[in-house]
Amino acid sequence: MPAEKILIVDDDKNIVELIKLYLEKENYRTAEAYDGKEAVLKFRSEKPALVILDLMLPEMNGNQVCREITKNDNVPIIMLTAKGEIIDKMIGFELGADDYIVKPFDPRELVARVKAVLKRTVVVNAANDRIMECDNLKINMTNYELKISGKPIEMPPKELELLYYLASNPNRV
Repeated sequence: MPAEKILIVDDDKNIVELIKLYLEKENYRTAEAYDGKEAVLKFRSEKPALVILDLMLPEMNGNQVCREITKNDNVPIIMLTAKGEIIDKMIGFELGADDYIVKPFDPRELVARVKAVLKRTVVVNAANDRIMECDNLKINMTNYELKISGKPIEMPPKELELLYYLASNPNRV
């Protein structure tokens, strides 16, 4: 199975190269964008598993990019920016960011956070069977089956549908 693809969006080419180096060392594939408009286009064409997104970008700022991405997709986003005020973080989380890291940053910590976010992320079966896995939870909506740590759990259909919906939309109210 090929490693997940990560889209790195930052106007500083040195930061992009540094992140790319650390991610590829951990066997992630990467795609890069250097402005907001390019980020949205790359997101649509590359279909990454996660986006690392700077806020201060030319053409279209990171908040606008985040809003555009989360409008139709549930891909996890890690904000990586020099803007460290509480209000900036709150706006990022409200727009759909899953994590927020302030520059300067340790690339090893970034990689650890990428792994943690991807571990929590919903995985939908490629056959579109409405199977989703999240940590030890596996929900199969085709067969209305729930397994926790591999053990089948009985659950009424409506409760299973609600659990599937909630698990498919992590960190959302």
